[in-house]
Amino acid sequence: MSKILEILTPEGLPPLAERPGVSFIMPVLNEAEHIAKAITTILAQDYEGDKEIVLALGPSTDDTNRIIADMAANDPRIQTVDNPQAATPIGLNLAIAATHHPVIIRVDAHSGLRTDYTEQAIDTLRQTQAANCGGLMLARGRTSFQKAVARAYMSPVGLGGPAYHSGDEAGEAESAYLGVYRREVFDHLGGFDEGIKRGQDWELNLRIRTAGGRIWFNPNMEVTYWPRDSWSKISQQFWATGIWRAELIRRYGSANSLRYFAPPVLVLGMVASVIEALLQLTGRTKTWPKFLRRFTSLVHVPSLGYVSAILATASAAKDCGRRERAWFGLILPTMHLCWGAGFLRGLVTGAGSTKDGSR
Repeated sequence: MSKILEILTPEGLPPLAERPGVSFIMPVLNEAEHIAKAITTILAQDYEGDKEIVLALGPSTDDTNRIIADMAANDPRIQTVDNPQAATPIGLNLAIAATHHPVIIRVDAHSGLRTDYTEQAIDTLRQTQAANCGGLMLARGRTSFQKAVARAYMSPVGLGGPAYHSGDEAGEAESAYLGVYRREVFDHLGGFDEGIKRGQDWELNLRIRTAGGRIWFNPNMEVTYWPRDSWSKISQQFWATGIWRAELIRRYGSANSLRYFAPPVLVLGMVASVIEALLQLTGRTKTWPKFLRRFTSLVHVPSLGYVSAILATASAAKDCGRRERAWFGLILPTMHLCWGAGFLRGLVTGAGSTKDGSR
């Protein structure tokens, strides 16, 4: 391993000070509904070290930038940089370049940090000698629809996979939600890949792990996350996410988990089932040999099993009303199918300039 990169290993990272200064970074675009609350949870952190907040401002068309300007006028810890391209990785890099402290904490306008988040993060970095750590994404909602989306985020049947969605014991991880980084990561690996519009955090964590660095998951680091608040926004979000995951598959191949292939396989199975049903309804299959008709009919089994599983999962949802349960039953396949369809599109064409149109 290169001596330049050995500094990111647990043995190579220099010790943290008792109360190191922390820099919070956040790219922002059209977040008037959430931004004030997000900034307030940062300012309310129960942490005695120095703090600064650097916001990368995209060309918002709502009151986002005015709200931030008013808050910055009353608190010198809030700083801003312009992000005219409105791209998340570019905004993150611009914000990082304007920070000064040895620990860099990524936050999101849709998130709210628990008051002890920073304290927990610093302790985690120190005790585990990790280059990056993250915690549990606690999805929450205000409306029946948003609550259903939050339930899907936290459900193993919904997003599943990473510990930061469904919860798990503390330990080393593939990636981290948002991320609390040692500055050495950016000093020695550079910033986020500005060519990756979604999934740039996963790519950076891959570079960290390749350099011998440790990524750590701490379930006590809780972040409240407020999902998109409409079906169209959720559809657009997961379509774009699927496309960019396929781009990461194209670039990094086997470094990706096999679980990413489940949604596209589901989409292909559902399409095959629909085609078979149309052929049966129009009588096209009547001329086929009997054994072939029986064989092709089996394509319906996985699809019917999936539909049954979704209905059973939605029916078993507890502590919610009928409206939320109904939305839950719709949101689950929306996430799976939009993500899977986007993945198939991205696998064939690449991500190109695809952006998340839900903001």
